[in-house]
Formats: sequence, C-alpha cells, structure tokens
Amino acid sequence: MDILRPSTAIVATNKTQFTKPWLKPGLCSSFTPLNRNRVFTTLSSSAAETESVEEFDWKDKEWKVFDDTCPHRLAPLSEGRIDQWGRLQCVYHGWCFSASGDCKFIPQAPPDGPPVHTFKKACVAVYPSTVQHEIVWFWPNADPQYQDIILKKKPPYIPVLDDPSFTKLMGTRDIPYGYEVLIENLMDPAHVPYAHYGIMRTRTPKMKADREGGRPLDMSVKKLDVNGFTGEQERGISVFIAPCIFHFSSDLVVDQGNVSETEKVLYYIQFIILLLTICGSRNFNYLFSPGNSRLIWTFPRNFGVWIDNIVPRWMFHIGQDLILDSDLSLLHIEERKIMDMGATDWQKACFVPTKSDALVVGFRRWLNKYAGSKVDWRGKYSGALPPSPPREQLMDRYWYHEVKCKSCNTAYKGLNALEVALQIISIISIGIVAATKHGVMSMVARTTVVSMAIICFAASRWCGLLHLQKFPLP
Repeated sequence: MDILRPSTAIVATNKTQFTKPWLKPGLCSSFTPLNRNRVFTTLSSSAAETESVEEFDWKDKEWKVFDDTCPHRLAPLSEGRIDQWGRLQCVYHGWCFSASGDCKFIPQAPPDGPPVHTFKKACVAVYPSTVQHEIVWFWPNADPQYQDIILKKKPPYIPVLDDPSFTKLMGTRDIPYGYEVLIENLMDPAHVPYAHYGIMRTRTPKMKADREGGRPLDMSVKKLDVNGFTGEQERGISVFIAPCIFHFSSDLVVDQGNVSETEKVLYYIQFIILLLTICGSRNFNYLFSPGNSRLIWTFPRNFGVWIDNIVPRWMFHIGQDLILDSDLSLLHIEERKIMDMGATDWQKACFVPTKSDALVVGFRRWLNKYAGSKVDWRGKYSGALPPSPPREQLMDRYWYHEVKCKSCNTAYKGLNALEVALQIISIISIGIVAATKHGVMSMVARTTVVSMAIICFAASRWCGLLHLQKFPLP
C-alpha cells in the first residue's frame, strides 16, 4: 500500500496502525474552527511511531503537522497557541517552534548563555502534508528522506470533489463504535428500509413483502486486493479505497416533464465516505480508541446545486444526524457481540447467505487478509472495548458533532439567544400593559401588546423544543 491514504481527522494523540503507512487527513473546513490563537490537532491512526498535531501557520498560510509532544517536558503542543510571530508556542513553559519544527525561543534560557534552542533535541518532528478535497493529509514519517514525498505520491483523488458543477457539502460525526462496524454498515444498503424506516426513502418494489419494502439486492465484489476492491450493484458502482474511503456513484435519469425518452436529462449523484479512526481528543474528554471512530461524509451531486446556497448547512447536518442516530445503538451492541465471538470468526458467527451482504463480506475478507482482521493498536490499547455508556449518553450528539461543527454550533447558540430574547420581549410586553393606566392605552393597543407577548412566549417555547430536539443538551 505504497500510496498516501487517509485515516482520521481533527484530533490526535495516540498511535495505531493497520499494516501499511496511511496518510492522515483533517478537515480544514467549518469543522476545524480557524481561530487565530488555537492549535488544531489531527488524526493519529497509522503506522506512525509518533503522535501528531496539526496547526495552522498564520505566517506562511500553510497547514503543518507536528508531533503532539513538546521536547521539554512532553506537554501536548495541541494545548498551545500560535503567537504573534507565527510560531507554535507550548502553553506549559512557552517554548516556541517554527513551521519547520525548529525551536526558536526558550524563555528560560539566558540570552548570553549557550544557544540551547538550536540543539537537535529541542526540535519537534514535522510531517510532510498537503491539502486535497478540503482535507489535510500527511505522510506519517518525519524522516528527512520523506521531505518531498508529497511531490511523488498523492492522496486518493476523486475528480468529482474538484468539479465546480457539483455541490459537495461535507459533514463529520464522532461515532461510539469502531472502524470495522462503521465501514461495513455504510457498505450495506439492505438495512436502510428497516433501520432508517421513515427517515430515508428507498426504491419501492413492485410487490412489497412487508411494510418496509425490503427486497433482494444483486451485489458482487470485483478485483479485491491490498488496495481495496470494487463492488457492483443495482444502478451504481461502489469503490473501497483501503483502508478507509468508501465511494458509491449512481446515475439517475430525471424526467423533466413533457419530453421524449431520449431528451431526459442524465444526472449524477455520488456518495463518498471518508471513514476515519481517531485515537485521542483533547477538547471533549472523549477518547477515540477501540470502539470509537469518526466519520467524514460528502454527497456530491450536479443537480439542485442552488439549494445549498440558500439552505443553512446545519439543516443538512440535522438530517444526517437523524440517520446516524437511528441505527447507532444497534451497531454499538453488535460490535460487542462480534468482539465476544472473535473478529477472526466473523463469518462463522454471522450467517450471510444472500448477495445483499457481498460488500460486507468483501470488506471482512480484505480485513482478514491484509490487516490481520483488526486494527493494530501498537500496544497503546489492548483492543478491548470500553464499557457501554447509558443510552442517553450514547445517543447524545451534542459532543459527537454539534460542538465541533461551526454551522451547527452557530445555530445552537442562535436558538439559545433567540429563545431568551423572545422571553424577554414577552415579559416586557406584559409589564408595559400592567404598568400602563387605563385610558392611556387604547383597548386595541392593549390587545395588540398582549397578543404579541403571547406569540413571543409561544415562539420561545417552540425554539426551546426545537433546540432540544435538534441539538440535545450534553
């Protein structure tokens, strides 16, 4: 697997690997808040022998990927900041590093003493990185021989993500189950009519055997090797780019009205998933490890592009969150049952007799053959799953998504502010009516003010309900 691969996004502190080097991505969109005084961590789920942190060099306007360890006393650099000279400053003792990882300033070193900041041990490893498809990718080896690796090898390229005629909103969500279950679930269209009933629309068969309309699916795996495989299914092709990109594309013929069959317009919709396994979080007291992963998704399409220009991004994210919520508990429990039986005995434990499971079986074959059936945590973790949290905590999407997403976080705060403002207006309106003497304000005016107070109060309660339903409190 001698090419750049993605593995996780936006948070890092630990070491994991499959069997080959992966390149790591981190979203550089609204999901990574470009705050001038913040350091942004990225992924760490690879063959890298080090831990990594991603930060934005405001001087050079480039993304850089550093080890998440200060050489002084091993404090996490991800807790630091970018100072006024564009240097990465450790928050513990103020040591400063340039974009190349060289130590530029040690406050505790006397100016007239030896230049200890120039010593090799004072430097931080910086990894080769590049931005593609609005994702930061890095090569997980800081050895000088890989300094120009980005010029020779590139991350997996998906042309439609750079096609201006397509819209391609991205989203991300932390998931309380692991990489293996996440990826096989997204390869499985047969569960959609059941696990996502009433949320996702599916093709209705001519004769429904049950309420949900499940039906046989003709699916098959082609050309499986170390780099992944291609899957064929009705109305589309699936591509698994090992170890963590799943890409489905389908051609849709849309009838434009009174036109002949040959004049129908052909549209394309693609379903692209970046499946990411993360290994650490500094912001949310939530550890990405066995039993936890991160999903980055995008749905490029070349029709209805104007919709994305007028509908807020958070409204699309709400829809995706509802889909992820609807089978989240099932998959969390399923993962534990698979672990109890042993990942290597997956096909013996599970009965998969139909073609609808072809891609899932193909993924497990790839995992067993090229990755030893599981993620190699390099001794950082035993591989055992953490205890299951209460269902309320398991289903709490606030910390899994909203707090990290700029659009959803803004909507969350906006609904909070609007609810409070409406309540204040309601109280003030009632106060005005109560304090005004009879005869000073006409009956029509009183009725109008009272009506406005009632409407504002009702609207504030609606905002509160919407707030709780769409953005559950932590």
